Amino acid sequence: MPPPFKVQHIDHVVLRVADMEKSLTFYRDVVGAHLEREIPEIGMKQLRAGSSLIDLLPAESATVPDGAQNMDHVCLRVEPWVDSVVKAHLAHFGVGIESEGIRYGADGEGPSLYVFDPDGNRVELKGPPLEA
Repeated sequence: MPPPFKVQHIDHVVLRVADMEKSLTFYRDVVGAHLEREIPEIGMKQLRAGSSLIDLLPAESATVPDGAQNMDHVCLRVEPWVDSVVKAHLAHFGVGIESEGIRYGADGEGPSLYVFDPDGNRVELKGPPLEA
């Protein structure tokens, strides 16, 4: 059974970093991404990398899944997004949903689901931005 959606691009990747300033300097000054947004409550810095985002999160953050190393999750932007169809597709393959909600990504605020791959890596499936 093929997915009821098509992957558009990698929306964002969230990296746990030991030294925020060194990582910010690397991704901003060495790689060329620019700081787009900060979320001080969790210490996150979001950098624009073309059409995608690289999110830097302090390594000591409690928001990462058990057993995670440096990557918190990778987000795949998918379309079309029909909530019930996406959930039925995941259920067909026995993939549980860790959480769901409206989250910010490279294209703006939109629906998303967190799931885990067979190795325990967290994957976010993110639909199109909400209409303004």
